Amino acid sequence: MDKKSLSERDICTKYITPAIENAGWNKHTQLFEEVSFTDGKIYVRGKLTARGERKRADYILYYKPNIPIAVIEAKDNKHSVRAGIQQALDYARILDIPCVFSSNGDGFLFHDRTATDESIETELSNDEFPTPEQLWEKYKQYKGITTPTAERIVSQDYYFDGTSRRPRYYQQIAVNRTVEAIAKGQNRILLVMATGTGKTYVAFQIIHRLWKSGAKKRILFLADRNSLIDQTRRGDFRHFKDKMTVVKHRQVDKSYEIYLALYQGLSGNDEAANIYKQFSPEFFDLIVIDECHRGSANEDSAWREILSYFNAATHIGLTATPKETNVTSNSEYFGDPLYTYSLRQGIDDGFLAPYRVLRVGLNIDLEGWRPPAGFKDKNGNEVEDRIYNRTDFDRNIVVDERTELVAQKLTEFLTGFDRFAKTIVFCVDIDHAERMRTALAKCNPDLVAENYKYIMQITGDNDEGKRELDNFINPEERYPVIATTSELMTTGVDAQTCKVIVLDANINSMTKFKQIIGRGTRINEDFGKLYFTILDFRNATDLFADSAFDGDPIRVKVTGQDEDLGKDDEDSGTEDDYEGNENPEEDGNGVSEPSPEPYTPPQPPPPPREKVYVNGIEVSVLVSRELYFDQHGRPITVSLKDHTRDIITTKYGSLSDFLNLWTATEKKEAIVSELLIQGVLVDALLDAVDKPVDLFDLICYLAYDQPPLTRKERANNVKKRNYFTKYGEQARKVLEALLDKYADEGVENIESMEILRVKPFDEIGSAYEIISQFGGKSQYLEAVKELEIELYKPTA
Repeated sequence: MDKKSLSERDICTKYITPAIENAGWNKHTQLFEEVSFTDGKIYVRGKLTARGERKRADYILYYKPNIPIAVIEAKDNKHSVRAGIQQALDYARILDIPCVFSSNGDGFLFHDRTATDESIETELSNDEFPTPEQLWEKYKQYKGITTPTAERIVSQDYYFDGTSRRPRYYQQIAVNRTVEAIAKGQNRILLVMATGTGKTYVAFQIIHRLWKSGAKKRILFLADRNSLIDQTRRGDFRHFKDKMTVVKHRQVDKSYEIYLALYQGLSGNDEAANIYKQFSPEFFDLIVIDECHRGSANEDSAWREILSYFNAATHIGLTATPKETNVTSNSEYFGDPLYTYSLRQGIDDGFLAPYRVLRVGLNIDLEGWRPPAGFKDKNGNEVEDRIYNRTDFDRNIVVDERTELVAQKLTEFLTGFDRFAKTIVFCVDIDHAERMRTALAKCNPDLVAENYKYIMQITGDNDEGKRELDNFINPEERYPVIATTSELMTTGVDAQTCKVIVLDANINSMTKFKQIIGRGTRINEDFGKLYFTILDFRNATDLFADSAFDGDPIRVKVTGQDEDLGKDDEDSGTEDDYEGNENPEEDGNGVSEPSPEPYTPPQPPPPPREKVYVNGIEVSVLVSRELYFDQHGRPITVSLKDHTRDIITTKYGSLSDFLNLWTATEKKEAIVSELLIQGVLVDALLDAVDKPVDLFDLICYLAYDQPPLTRKERANNVKKRNYFTKYGEQARKVLEALLDKYADEGVENIESMEILRVKPFDEIGSAYEIISQFGGKSQYLEAVKELEIELYKPTA
């Protein structure tokens, strides 16, 4: 058989796989073919979703499970042995793999990422493929593993629970890099992973491998909220069984090996409350700090006292949002992130849900509101004469009509979307969350009458609401549906089916903004959660345009040895869920009490400023629009037409280039998918044009200034040409029905064989009978192809 006639898959089966197996690789545990390592980005079109292509390596070779050491890209024999090396190198970069191969079946091109001389690329025959031990030596060199002790630690097995669950590629990288760094003696490590990417699972595998290898014997997992500790204990950490305990009621038992604890449960305002000192400073040799941006970044925080006390232990910080301000720095304490997996990467890989943004601008928010002379509040007191704006509402002054309108607009959205879509409403403070719950109940009396838990206030001071938090995040539980909150649900809440995030709070902190957006990014396909919608009433989504939104953290804190820069002005207080207070710095009136400067005798705080409650004000929606994002996740600031023209003309240099591609492409849906990947917002453009045109005319119009024809006009042009005369009567009926379908729905639908199962085709005959009228399936598909050519023929 001619080798060049074989398909790529045949080349793999007959030549590449045997060469690898002959080198000693176990096909059951080490050699894996056609490995998909992403899920494919989710694209949203109206209420429908579709996934893009997965990234897939032809081969990944593992020294042990979850320790990948080589990637191979295969090509058919019409290509050279080198043809796949660039794609393989890209995969190796993503997967953190040192040994890279390309093959066409004749042999291998080996790219050695550990080499710095001319040996970086060498050609090998099929008989010369390296053994597992040879590539393991390359891996150790790449990772800097130089001692037998370090090798024993990094080769420790992952925990396997007997199910099909395997770590995703980025989780493997985070775990492997951390274990390798600790094996080499690094004692301060920072992992930055977007919300919803499995930080706790990563922490579990790191701890398990270090514990089982004997590298770390007693481990402390620190968090700042009961919900985080409970989720951890019941989740992946349950596999530690009787070796694990939760420190509570300020009781210490030193007979365990794995400890879960709240910062607040180990420390306090007086020496007696600092129960962490009942352990010796050398008791723990590993401490994992969950959500480490929430306090441990501050040099003078109580949390840092615990870390300083156990200074000899290895400290691993986990966060989705590292704190980097001019006075607070995660990276200064832990060092630069050992690994970062961002929200944008998670969305592009299809592991996190994409989002739509609907911004609603209210008149008093955008224009401000000034009380008329002598205007009185609800208590009969005259309201201070000044202009109140968005930052005042619900913090300094409460306008009843504003709260009611926000509740009405959210209800309108859910009525058109899904009234049982899990929704979190982020409010200014507890008082605002309480009033918003009432306003929403009044807008949804039918569902509240059916079950009063349809809307719940879930805040730190509300025991009834807090008891419902587990039900809210449980996909199996229908109620509560809508949760109003202020701070309690900003972090650490694994709300897999949350489909709507409402922003009615002023958010100036990028850390807090990322955490809030993270409440919606989890995917749960079993419950139809593939994307989420953000309703923004405060222009908080302006932060999407900030370069800090999805970039690596930048260290901006530079201090001298004795320099004291004071406390951070943002999130410096402990959100003490342990003691049942949602935000100890903020009272029910939403007033923050200033903390005293360090080294200054404490002064009595000024009396809190009372909120002013008013009504009788006209509040209306001034502007409502959807915010669009480009393929890099940045808000589009130019018109959709200009944005689209730039993409199209970059990809297709001229109108003739586009026409040639359109004609040559078998299925037009492939072009639609490609344009979506490039960042063309097809549905938004079709809505903007507001004419029943299809994508072909839309592109020709927007990018090349060609006058568009409606689908009905194109269909009528085909009918005028008497094109159908060459077909029999039944076949003509089918083609005429396809034309009508095109006029109603577009070209993508007529390309699907499924269309033959719906009206009016089911009245003509079965799918088999219809295809038979054309002589068979291939002849039917050819007739559809010719019909498309006729549809897009230039008009005279």
